[in-house]
Amino acid sequence: MKRIYLIRHCKAHGQEPSAELTAEGRKQAELLADVLLDRPINCIVSSPYLRAISTIQPLAERLGLPIHQDDRLCERILAAHDLPDWMDHLKRSFDELDMKLPGGESSREAMNRGIAAIEDQLQRPEENAIVVTHGNLMSLILKHYDDSFGFEAWSRLTNPDVYELGFIGDKAIEVTRLWK
Repeated sequence: MKRIYLIRHCKAHGQEPSAELTAEGRKQAELLADVLLDRPINCIVSSPYLRAISTIQPLAERLGLPIHQDDRLCERILAAHDLPDWMDHLKRSFDELDMKLPGGESSREAMNRGIAAIEDQLQRPEENAIVVTHGNLMSLILKHYDDSFGFEAWSRLTNPDVYELGFIGDKAIEVTRLWK
């Protein structure tokens, strides 16, 4: 059975692509490396955002593995401009997957690119991979494999967060939260 460890990045100073981890986030990254070190990880793929790469860097260094960057794992853009009621729109987007705000990406579009990155990983020969992404995209990937995963589950995600997905072929037969 193939396993993918889907990880949301550690705490960061903002949402922009160049946002660095906070001091707490750097400690979380070290703890994450401690927790995952005994797992037989063969491949690491990450969003190219600095906070995602910095989250997995300590583990990658300990394992001697490169971090492959995949733009499809970038954060979802809900809208091109700031919305005072963005949380209401986000909540709606979990029920209306094709809802698309100006300059933004629908949940379905984001989910499809995230799932494409996961499916590419499933085609690789490595059995156990880490995939590092962002909260909204992570929740949409999880929703693809478990439709009950919605806004409320998203709101309970932590920084970092880790889910283990067990696959036979391209079918997820296990979805387990590891980080609590």
